[in-house]
Amino acid sequence: MSTAVMLERMAEASPRFKARIAGVFYLLTFVTGIFALMSVNGRLVANLAATACYVAVILLFYHLFKAVNRSVSLLAACFGLVGCAVGALSSFHLAPLRINSLVFFGFYCPLIGYLIFRSIFLPRILGVLMMFAGLGWLTFVSARLATYLSPYNMLPGIVGEGALTLWLLAMGVNGERWKEQSEVIGRRG
Repeated sequence: MSTAVMLERMAEASPRFKARIAGVFYLLTFVTGIFALMSVNGRLVANLAATACYVAVILLFYHLFKAVNRSVSLLAACFGLVGCAVGALSSFHLAPLRINSLVFFGFYCPLIGYLIFRSIFLPRILGVLMMFAGLGWLTFVSARLATYLSPYNMLPGIVGEGALTLWLLAMGVNGERWKEQSEVIGRRG
């Protein structure tokens, strides 16, 4: 199946289905990420698999949250994709920046949290938890600070992103309210 056909089918999918698929990819990101942390032999493959899964989450979120604010959704996607690229390149010691890739998710998560908070199709508490997750990831801006706070600085991310993952898997989004919000954004242009 060609990429164009896959993208067309994704665009036609219901928002609830997209949200549930994002939840599946988010869960796979967690599982492969944990495997990457625990494995010695399969670390590179697991890290790249986690990155690929997170890219899928980012792209699905862009499509879901552009119904709230297209510009903020695009900005969030940019931070997320740069974070994924830096993380993948770091696996090969090719990262052009000497910044931990988690710092980019320190900006990505609050932006997604803001979009969730402003949406009418997801509970606002998930937005607050995602903003909280970003604070934990931002501690990686300083290697000394991150080491000092470890492993507690990972807790906000696990709680915030974990809660969103579970919600997406169990409930998805309210499709009618998503369409309602999307139509309002569409009328504004």
